[in-house]
Amino acid sequence: MTSPAPATRAYRRLSVEERRRQLLAAALTLFAHQPPGEISLDDVAEAAGVSRPLVYRYFPGGKPQLYEAALRSAADELELCFTEPPSGPPTERLSRVLDRYLAFVDEHDAGFSALLRGGSVAETSRTTAIVDEVRRAAAEQILLHLGVDRPGARLRMMVRTWIAAVEAASLIWLDEGKQPAAPELRDWLIDHLIALLTATAATDTETAGAVTALLGLERAEGPVGILARRVVPVMDDATRLL
Repeated sequence: MTSPAPATRAYRRLSVEERRRQLLAAALTLFAHQPPGEISLDDVAEAAGVSRPLVYRYFPGGKPQLYEAALRSAADELELCFTEPPSGPPTERLSRVLDRYLAFVDEHDAGFSALLRGGSVAETSRTTAIVDEVRRAAAEQILLHLGVDRPGARLRMMVRTWIAAVEAASLIWLDEGKQPAAPELRDWLIDHLIALLTATAATDTETAGAVTALLGLERAEGPVGILARRVVPVMDDATRLL
């Protein structure tokens, strides 16, 4: 009696768009956890369960084109992290934004680090522009939550400075084994934003107006109230300087 033939997995032909999404998903998974310079097209083909020529059929520009497409896909996902309904206390909205952002950093740790540190063999002027686009989108969303439509130079610079600090802190967080815990890092970054706003408001009337409006929306038990209660005792020691 002959043994039955082993069952074979049914093959389903994918549409062009489905196949492209499959290849991008495989590339993103690899780029998320390894620096791009360490990943080859063979690695992507193996992860997707296809041949190397098939990868080239969809990305004839090779690895640079594939990396750019994967980066574009990741950037679109990252920009979604910044989208938050403009209702409720602003610092609590931004806390939720940071929760999503840090979850993205955690999930794409090695790829995120390589992306922001630069120097990737796949890096081009277009990939750099994609990263800058994400930064600009983040700045616009932060200003939206601060209730400012057309910010002046000082306020825009302050927001961009905070975004740069968030990026730097994220990279250090990865280097430090993701310590402290993400919620603690989030709260610390919100404290930084409040401190930057306060310091800038002291010499910039536009920022002062934004801070006044922000305070009217905050809750005593929210980030601003908690920080104020912690800072007041510290600042009491500085009254001798007045």
